[in-house]
Amino acid sequence: MKTTISIPDSVFKAAEKFAQRVGISRSQLFTDAVRKYLKDHENESVTKKLNKVYSKESSSLDPVAHHLQYLSILSVLSL
Repeated sequence: MKTTISIPDSVFKAAEKFAQRVGISRSQLFTDAVRKYLKDHENESVTKKLNKVYSKESSSLDPVAHHLQYLSILSVLSL
């Protein structure tokens, strides 16, 4: 899909130089950059929701559950 975007000249020039240096098209560079940005930020809404929950609730593990988890780790390590 073709699209038009506005970016600062300095960013465009740096992107152009980089794309030439690594041997990819400018379109590929921008596609890769947007793809990486989306991947890096895909869980932000989940994190935001969890932060909201844990701002009101304790995130500490129940002592019994903690002990059972500890025992399960020990049993795996002793195999």
